[in-house]
Amino acid sequence: MSVSSPPASAVPSAPFVASPALAPSLVFLLATGAGLGAATLYFSQPLLGLMAAGLGSTPTAVGAVPTLTQLGYALGILLLAPLGDRWDRRLLIGAKAVGLAAALAWCALAPGVHALWAAALVAGVLATLAQDIVPAAATLAPDAQRGRVVGQVMTGLLLGILLSRVFSGLLGQWAGWRAVYGVGALLVLGIGLVCARGLPRMAPVTSLGYGALLASLGSLWRAHRALRLAVGAQGLLSIAFSAFWSTLAIVLQQRFGLGSAVAGAFGLAGVVGALGAPWAGRWSDQYGPLRVVRWGAAIVAGSFALLAAGEMLPAAWQLALMVAVTIAFDFGVQVALVGHQTLVYRLEPAARSRLNALLLTGMFIGMAVGSALGSQALLHGGWLGVAGLCAAASAGAWALRQRG
Repeated sequence: MSVSSPPASAVPSAPFVASPALAPSLVFLLATGAGLGAATLYFSQPLLGLMAAGLGSTPTAVGAVPTLTQLGYALGILLLAPLGDRWDRRLLIGAKAVGLAAALAWCALAPGVHALWAAALVAGVLATLAQDIVPAAATLAPDAQRGRVVGQVMTGLLLGILLSRVFSGLLGQWAGWRAVYGVGALLVLGIGLVCARGLPRMAPVTSLGYGALLASLGSLWRAHRALRLAVGAQGLLSIAFSAFWSTLAIVLQQRFGLGSAVAGAFGLAGVVGALGAPWAGRWSDQYGPLRVVRWGAAIVAGSFALLAAGEMLPAAWQLALMVAVTIAFDFGVQVALVGHQTLVYRLEPAARSRLNALLLTGMFIGMAVGSALGSQALLHGGWLGVAGLCAAASAGAWALRQRG
């Protein structure tokens, strides 16, 4: 006798009911937690030289640390993020924060590069607490505020990413690279304890076991055409995003004789994109998330088309155009992301963590593909080839969103 598979969501009694309004202090707590969790992924990037010298290792060996951290993050999204639908997110966030703090302390105390590799991988897995906080914000917010609240929490997450390199670079230069991880461990532990006490209880929305929970990812994928379109479009935008950023430093050095400090300064343009996230949330509430996604994709495609056309300008004008395009396309990418998150969270409230995991997995795949394609485009087509690739990918995202 055949046994039917469990549904994608098996909802227990008395699920969490969103309150009429979400206190600004609670939104700030969620945004801070998301930002700090995401920031830990990028602590190592400015510290690689200090790590190599301090551990007596080679730059190549130490260079694996950020790669392992990102790999751990991708694994954590796929394997742990769905647990937010099965367990009280408040407790899950607190437990991950304690684990992440321990992994960061392990990094700070690592006696050699191999121990640091292992600690970095574990830290990446547990840094996914940021991706438990975003669905928690969507769950806590009432329908009329959901887009705005998600946008505000995403602002905190994005600012954490942008400011993490500044924090780690300055503290590492002053107190050494181990101090960065030690201070980071204390901050994460503190925010985890505050979240565990300050967030309301969020009852599980499914009773599926772990294996069935992961298997339900496939069921959700097949059930929701809107999810597939969102993943495809955001993945294409991520190809453009990653292709640009993975080749920028080389282009600045080769064409303009500018060093890594200037390439890093371009990252400050991302602050504008982060500040655009709350606006995208408000627009999603007011006009609908699909329309907002289309606006974001159009901004990205137009920005890169303008960058390609700017090849005819003098060098000084080209550099100014690159700055303007960086601000515009980053804004567009973040607008589209917030719109897509608002859209997919509406599909099945009992599966928000799993829906978020699928969306972010598509993003990471897009970024990996974009990095590989960007280097090939630069090799064979120069900067114009990169701009053309980015314009084509983002135009593809816009066209895909015209289908619904």
